[in-house]
Amino acid sequence: MQIGKNIRKYRKEKGMTQEEMANRLGVTTPAVNKWENENSYPDISLLPPIARLLEISLDTLLSFQEELTKDEIASIVIEINQKLKLETYDEVFQWAKSIIESYPNCLMLIWQLATILDANRLFTEVPNTTNYDAYILKCYNRVLESKDETLRTSAADSLFGYYLRNEQYDAAEKYLQYYSMQNPLRKLKQATIYGKTNRMAEAYKSYEELLFSGYQTLSMTLSNLYLLSMEEQNLVKAHLFTDKQQELAKLFEMGKYHEVSCRLDLATAEKDVDTILDTMEAMLLSLDDISGFTNSSLYEHMEFKKTSSTFSEELKQNLLNCFRDKDTYGFLEDNERWKSIT
Repeated sequence: MQIGKNIRKYRKEKGMTQEEMANRLGVTTPAVNKWENENSYPDISLLPPIARLLEISLDTLLSFQEELTKDEIASIVIEINQKLKLETYDEVFQWAKSIIESYPNCLMLIWQLATILDANRLFTEVPNTTNYDAYILKCYNRVLESKDETLRTSAADSLFGYYLRNEQYDAAEKYLQYYSMQNPLRKLKQATIYGKTNRMAEAYKSYEELLFSGYQTLSMTLSNLYLLSMEEQNLVKAHLFTDKQQELAKLFEMGKYHEVSCRLDLATAEKDVDTILDTMEAMLLSLDDISGFTNSSLYEHMEFKKTSSTFSEELKQNLLNCFRDKDTYGFLEDNERWKSIT
């Protein structure tokens, strides 16, 4: 507590002597002197009058602070890491506990200190390490009450990790509810639980779904980067992103159609006749393999919707209509090879 320092600071700011303050409060001058030198504390009944006299809030008088700034938290984190190098784990634990108790509503601080205390036990020999479990878990669960989704997820991640490494898989799985359904980490951690509990088919399926959705995200990202490069007329980058998209489709075993189709737009923009015609032919020839990924061992536990018997033919007609479009490919109208393709 820094009541004495605060009384001295704000008394001087008011231009008030110790004697004047004592007279206003109905106490002796030596009493005020003892407060300021922290030899004693004011009676609790005097705290509101002192705050009013100094024109400050009780929170300010008592140095109460619900939240700390990012810099203040960072400073405490640096300090605890330094202490862990020089002091015993228990000494640092008790220090951290006192800091947490001083800022019981600063959930970011609580989570960071609890995480550091928890992680340190994984890398150093700590006597009676399980004696600290209850308090660390209490801190994590306290942070689960945060209104900040990111902080809640961080606490859930810490709890998941604790129970996972202690092979309490049912308890670990319970914390997956704190991850949004759109967060791929939820599926990744669920797959880990499946694997640890011998639910192998479910584990494979979850990992494969992550792989497949990862391809879709990466492919869309490369496609958008390609479009940006074309807007800037940066053909070097456009070629780079097209090449990477082709390599990506091959790496994820998406099938020949997906490997070749990404080349068409750039070849058309550059009026690269040979590449345009090669790509058109390759796309038409690989139509039957457009869902080739369904036969890949990378996705063997996934279930894919079967395409209709007319899908391939309908797609072929749509492609041919695109290839015949005069606004796009009118410059090929005298090309015999183009005529034979379309």
